[in-house]
This record gives sequence, structure tokens and C-alpha cells, in this order.
Amino acid sequence: MSVTDDETVRFECGVCWHVYDPAEGDDVAQIPSGTPFDALPEDWRCPTCDGPKHKYMRISG
Repeated sequence: MSVTDDETVRFECGVCWHVYDPAEGDDVAQIPSGTPFDALPEDWRCPTCDGPKHKYMRISG
């Protein structure tokens, strides 16, 4: 199984600087590891500060 670019791109919250890493997923929202940021539900929120998804910025990949 190969890793696509989407599965390695990390995003950072512009409010609290939490980093969403697709390799880790999000335990709080029960998002499994390997889930690209673009595949997160539109109503997904930052697990640290509850900031909206649109406040995240691409930081790698």
C-alpha cells in the first residue's frame, strides 16, 4: 500500500496551533489514522480549541 500526498500533508490550527497529522488521525473525534485533512467532515472542529476546520493552514506536503 502506498501513501498518497494527501496522507502526508499536515495542517495547523490558526487559533491554537494544534497540528492535524493524517498519520495520527484524531482520537477525540474518532477519526482513524490515515485520514487526509480534506476527507474530514465539514463540521470537524479542532480537538484543542474547538476552532472550525477553515481556520487550519497547510504546513507540509
